[in-house]
Amino acid sequence: MEQAKKQAYAGKRDFLGFSRLDAAKVIELFDYSLHIKQKRREKAFHPLKGRTVAMIFSKPSLRTRVSFELGIHELGGYAINLEGKSIGVGSRESVEDIARLLSRYNDAIVARLHEHSIIEGFARHSSIPVINALTDLSHPCQVLADAFTLYERGMWHEGIKVVFVGDGNNVANSWIELAGILPFHFVLACPEGYTPDVGMLEAARAAGISRIEVTHDPEAAARDADVLYTDVWTSMGQEEEFEERLKIFAPFQVNSRLLSLAKPSAVVMHCMPAHRGQEITAEVMDGPQSVIIDEAENRLHVQKALLVKLLNHEEYRKFHLTHRLLNAARNIKA
Repeated sequence: MEQAKKQAYAGKRDFLGFSRLDAAKVIELFDYSLHIKQKRREKAFHPLKGRTVAMIFSKPSLRTRVSFELGIHELGGYAINLEGKSIGVGSRESVEDIARLLSRYNDAIVARLHEHSIIEGFARHSSIPVINALTDLSHPCQVLADAFTLYERGMWHEGIKVVFVGDGNNVANSWIELAGILPFHFVLACPEGYTPDVGMLEAARAAGISRIEVTHDPEAAARDADVLYTDVWTSMGQEEEFEERLKIFAPFQVNSRLLSLAKPSAVVMHCMPAHRGQEITAEVMDGPQSVIIDEAENRLHVQKALLVKLLNHEEYRKFHLTHRLLNAARNIKA
């Protein structure tokens, strides 16, 4: 069994972030996500039949757990949920031993963790694909779903202005990382001292693909924005900073005034969970320009596409070959 797995995943692909992708591969993944979304009603579509995925959760989860577990089930696979504390990641057992053991049992590992170094350890020591479902450094599955939501709505283009208002946290880091491979205009408006990861920011800017700005003026940032994006002011593990953060981040609330500075066609996004009255007002979150529930739903479709790409690449390639041939035929007819 181990030898068969080694052969199957000899060139295994992990998804820890966007660094191993390029713009064409991201768009291919978006096209396949649209395909997956359209095929959801087809009960016979089971490209992960017989596959099992170990899911490790060291942080609380709603959207991540439900979207991955349901997605694996809909694709014909089976998800095993493991609580990080109960298996003792890095304490009761080493990351190396857990990765090797789960590789014998399963076909992939999905992990939602604190330290990013742990997900890197899982990827290094496992013989099966590893997916980053969130770490303190990054949240690439979320941003993949966010960008896909804009793509699906026909909004994605090189000049799109995405403005992230709030903390330079793991979600902001992943937006910055995406800007290092896919061209668009990204602006982070954050308080001083709450800037994003320096290494990720420098790497994205060095790529020279996107215009990336960091400012401390939310109103200036919001002008002519196509997207206003926000996240909680106090993330998991920062609860002791709650009162202080409320004061510091108060000028960075996404409200009707800030939204009025954006383009009339602008949309509002939030990765959730959301705290109405803090980082976003209820009237904006529930208003006509909000696509927050759409992006939450799209976690399911994008992650399903990602799972097929990593675990059944032949199925994934088959779609893209057909897709290219259809596009070529349309161009010839035109």
